[in-house]
This record gives sequence, C-alpha cells and structure tokens, in this order.
Amino acid sequence: MKNIAASPYFTGANGRFSLKKPAWALCWALAGALALTGCGTFAPPPARATIYDFGPPPAATAVAPASAATPMALGDVDAPSALDNLAVLYRLSYADAQQPRPYAQARWSMAPAQLVRQRLRDQLSQTRPVLNPGEATAQRTLRIELEEFNQWFESPSASTGRVRLRATLLETTPNGEKLLAQRNITTQRPAPSADAAGGVRALTAATDAAIAELDQWLAAQPTR
Repeated sequence: MKNIAASPYFTGANGRFSLKKPAWALCWALAGALALTGCGTFAPPPARATIYDFGPPPAATAVAPASAATPMALGDVDAPSALDNLAVLYRLSYADAQQPRPYAQARWSMAPAQLVRQRLRDQLSQTRPVLNPGEATAQRTLRIELEEFNQWFESPSASTGRVRLRATLLETTPNGEKLLAQRNITTQRPAPSADAAGGVRALTAATDAAIAELDQWLAAQPTR
C-alpha cells in the first residue's frame, strides 16, 4: 500500500487530510500574485495629451476688397520631416540647442505646416482671392517652406516662439511658371509661461506676425 503519511496533505494517524505548512505557504503566494494581478486591472489610464491649434484668427485689418487684387494660388506648405507630425517641439538653447524635444502631454490638432497654411489662407483671403493650385483663374502662385517652428528656451523660465519661413512668388505664363520674387521671414514672440501652453501661444503670435509681414510684401509686388 502507498505510504500516505509521507504525503504533504496528510496530518496524522486519524486519517484526515489537510494541508501542511509548505502547501499553505504556496497557496498564500498564489493568492498574493492573483491580488496583484487584480490590482493592475484597476490601474488608472494614462493621461491624454492636450490638443492645441491656433484658435480664432486676429481681427481683420483689410481696407481694400479682396476682389481688387490679383488672384493667387496657395500651394501646400512644405516642411522638414521633424515638423511633419503633431508634436509640440521646444529647444533648450542653454543646454543643447541642436536637439528638438517634444512635449509628452501636448499635441497639435494638425501638423504645423497644415496649421500655417490654414491660417495663411484665412488671412490672405481678406485682401485678395486665394485659390487652389491648378485653378485656371490663378495668375500667380505662392509657395511656402516652413523651416523653423518651435519654442526656444533661453533659460528654464524664459522662452520665445520662433517661426522661420521662405516665401516664393511665381507667375503663371504660357511657357510655365516664372519666378517673380522670394522672401525669407523670421519672427519670434515671447511665451507667457514656460510650458507647452505658453509655447503654443507664442508660436501662434509669431505665425500671425509672419503672415502680416508676408501680406505686406505681397501687396508691394508690382502687378502685371
């Protein structure tokens, strides 16, 4: 007959079965592991990123009707791969200005190039007809390259929003497009706070300043 007294589930001569101490310890360990697993199920979800855009456009300042100016086509705004995403970027000029860093809990609603184009179209439409590329009535085409769009920290508590773009104005001719003029524009505005929200407000203000400068430049171009 099998020696049941040697089993870890047998306690004595009365023949009753029960758990000895090593088995009880194993049960407690399993119960603890299950409890930890259960607690993990109820862990709070990670915080969602705050979504930003430029907000409402500045008040209209146009004094002439848009129909009085030469119709112009506005193409897509080109941008480097570092700006081809939704990240809100900043740089620490006092530590490593060559490294763009994304805020962990902040995102743009669209890629910066799309936000800039939308803002640019809204503003330029106040002073001239703005069309899409390829439309037959567009006599000129404006192309924009967004070269810089981030928050610069001069110190841990002071930063500015910086925007740098290149504007190229082309004329549509029977023989193709002809270069009329080109302009580099750089603007910066102080951030009201040293965080993502402050950077967004500064970049919005810097973008509006760049568009205002661009609008004046376009208005100064001779008509043909």
